[in-house]
Amino acid sequence: MTILVTAATAPAGRSIVEQLIAAGRNVRALTRDPKEANLPESAEIVAGDLSDADSLKAAFQGVSAVFLLAVVPGFAPAFLAAAREAGVRRIVFQSSGAIVDGVEEQPNPIAAFHAELERQIRESGLEWTFLRLEIASADPLQWAFDVPGQLGAGNVVRGPYGQAGCSPIHPADFAAVAISCFTGDEHAGQVYHLTGPVSLTHVEQIELLGEALGRPLRYEELEPTVARKAISPYAPADVLFETWEKHLGTPAPVTDTVERITGRPPRTVTAWAADLASTLR
Repeated sequence: MTILVTAATAPAGRSIVEQLIAAGRNVRALTRDPKEANLPESAEIVAGDLSDADSLKAAFQGVSAVFLLAVVPGFAPAFLAAAREAGVRRIVFQSSGAIVDGVEEQPNPIAAFHAELERQIRESGLEWTFLRLEIASADPLQWAFDVPGQLGAGNVVRGPYGQAGCSPIHPADFAAVAISCFTGDEHAGQVYHLTGPVSLTHVEQIELLGEALGRPLRYEELEPTVARKAISPYAPADVLFETWEKHLGTPAPVTDTVERITGRPPRTVTAWAADLASTLR
């Protein structure tokens, strides 16, 4: 069985590819630019884009299961039609923990986008598993405030709400759950909520990262209005700030999904920080 991994150069997609290769499985990695993918040599790397139906038809040939990470509006009808035509059996979809079930209107655009995709996948006739990643577990501080870029300039990370709780998940743990869902029939039609193992404040995240890097890092709190203005042009500020405000002085959610699905404990936050540090080096 060949598994197609979309967004194969993103942290979770890359780890899925690496773990499948290590297990001797057939994997096809979909990326816009194969020359820049830097994936294991034994992976089959193909050029493609979710918005390009022709590239998807070629990528789906001989594929039985697909890992889907989607940020492209309007791609789903052509994507699902091409998957059915090629004989794909199952889709494992990285969805959002922001979704609220049983409501007519979702609470924010991220939830609405992913809920609509879930609906279309459910109605496609394909088997599916939805991995709802909590926003507080998706390392939002790292990408919204460009922590790598800030650390390239010094030992200070500037962002809002230093005491907001997050529960970052190691990409390899998310990947391990996705891989389990490719093969076990018991995962078909299931919705799993994923988080990291521990709630950490923004300050604690940067302290752990500093220990892993061997650098005296510190977190400098930005006034929320200033911070919101800084990221609004390129990140969903309303959703992120709502999440952080909700977890000011309150731990972020923590689930047992990783251990329940994979049969082993999740990686520690120390391991999370050490592996993040290795990418920064």
